[in-house]
Amino acid sequence: MYLIYYFKTQYKIMKTSNLILTAAALFALAACNEPANQNQESSAREVADSPQNKVAQTDYQLIQFHSEHRCMTCKKIEKFSEVIARDFEEVPFVLINVDDDANEDQAREFEATGTALFLYNTKTGEKKNLTEFAFMKAGDEDKFKTGLKAEIETFLKS
Repeated sequence: MYLIYYFKTQYKIMKTSNLILTAAALFALAACNEPANQNQESSAREVADSPQNKVAQTDYQLIQFHSEHRCMTCKKIEKFSEVIARDFEEVPFVLINVDDDANEDQAREFEATGTALFLYNTKTGEKKNLTEFAFMKAGDEDKFKTGLKAEIETFLKS
């Protein structure tokens, strides 16, 4: 009799745990729909860093695709990537809004529908998808920056 009570109790605990985990996952996904900050500085940076301006000038690019609505993690990826790209003069940071019709071709070429991070060789067409790396390391600024720097150095040697 005790075993039946024990298993019923364990089952209830597992159901509650699964419900809590599901709610946390839904909350995390909903956070990615936070409205983007629409200030003029960001818009000016996007124009200056548009792919049309950078493609003709460099052999390599660090490209971050994004949508209009970005979560805190997406914004961290942008911030950290932009800082590291400054250390590599030959690898400019390019920000591309996938929701902008003008960027439809680039988004399709990279199969980007939201936040994605790529290293790109404009001469050879070689791409290195760093999206998984970016989301896994965005919570730790030092690990993100160290890892991204190593990825860029390796990409430049290939």
